[in-house]
Amino acid sequence: MDYQLLIAVGVGIIALLFMILKLRMQAFIALLIVCILVGIVAGLPADDILNSIKNGMGGTLGFVATVVGLGALFGGLLENSGGAQGLANYILKLAGEKNASWALMITGFIIAIPVFFDVAFIILVPIVYAIARKTKKSLLLYAIPLLAGLAITHSFIPPTPGPVAVADILGANLGWVIVFGFLTGIPAAIISGPILAKYLAKKINIKIPETNDSVKTIEATPNPIGIIAIIALPILLIVLKTVLLGNWFAEDVLPKSLVYIITLFGHPFTALIIANLIAWYFLGIKRGVTRDELLKISMKSFKPAGAIILLTGAGGAFKQILVDTKAGELLASSLQSSYIHPLLFAFIVAALIRVLQGSATTAMIAAAGITSPIILAGDFSASQIALFVISIASGATILSHVNDSGFWLVGQYLGMTEKQTFRSWTVMTTLIAITGVLMSLLLWYIF
Repeated sequence: MDYQLLIAVGVGIIALLFMILKLRMQAFIALLIVCILVGIVAGLPADDILNSIKNGMGGTLGFVATVVGLGALFGGLLENSGGAQGLANYILKLAGEKNASWALMITGFIIAIPVFFDVAFIILVPIVYAIARKTKKSLLLYAIPLLAGLAITHSFIPPTPGPVAVADILGANLGWVIVFGFLTGIPAAIISGPILAKYLAKKINIKIPETNDSVKTIEATPNPIGIIAIIALPILLIVLKTVLLGNWFAEDVLPKSLVYIITLFGHPFTALIIANLIAWYFLGIKRGVTRDELLKISMKSFKPAGAIILLTGAGGAFKQILVDTKAGELLASSLQSSYIHPLLFAFIVAALIRVLQGSATTAMIAAAGITSPIILAGDFSASQIALFVISIASGATILSHVNDSGFWLVGQYLGMTEKQTFRSWTVMTTLIAITGVLMSLLLWYIF
């Protein structure tokens, strides 16, 4: 029976990669097909296979769809108001030209929390052009720190979709994921951002692309301090709940009414609803945006979230098939009898899928499905499960190359050849991944 389960898992993973890489099939339907295939090879009855898919999809989307939807809505309001560009200008003004690389890293780190990576990059890249034009230095000196900040937050810190999806599939506490996302992300941003950029700027001199020589300006941008406060509010509420009602404090020490309030307002649903309502008023109504315009902005912001939600649901179905066929238990027991650290296993799985098929989000979700049975079979603390999320996110960030849309987006906007993109962007994503997994291993033994 064990032999049959191993074959089922092997056939499923090979089929998944074949459909995505060779047939160029959308990952959502590819994952669902693999669920059926693994179930058949493992010997599950037809009704059980379909029920596993239904339960896996439903169990995952109940949480993820809500958080990703609220996060996308929040990001859409911020993008439309010009708040992202206003915040970037404010941070650059505070830091000065000399520290522009560090300021852009911080800007990217903050803005990518509510705004999707590619959208945030397109909004902010004109600021990079403007600074490079003024200083006459390589575009990479300023672009790499911005990209590092954006990429790290996009992969490590909820409520961005990737870590939210992985946290839900693994059953991780979002508060812990946020804490470890920051603890891992900050050193990763410094190493792969300003430090790497200083080195690359000496080796590769990239001039501003002629087709992008104008800087977009948005009049009357919102107060940047207000933008930071709105972005920070849901994060602080979620972390506060983790700290006060987690392992550090006993619930029975606090009054029941306070526990109720913390539980309600510290949940990602409520925290993001509050942030959206504040953004809706201060970034919309107060600035003269009509209710009809706000509705259009809201509907537009949901479009990129739809694909991620469906893909995450399919990842949850894949996880459920591995659990129901008992293939996951076999995988977990095999790992426990080996010498490989579980975090390294999660990292390697995510890295292999990432390199082979390109999409970081797909790699994260597929790796979470494969890794989840290990967590179910093991005796891991809440903090350790959160570190699995960081390790998977690290692996899914590594070695961005020609099968990743981000590779082409960055290369095109910065006017780089493929070779130059490999030497800069690909190196940056690899440094993020290595720093991320090393930090997750270090934090494993601290917490």
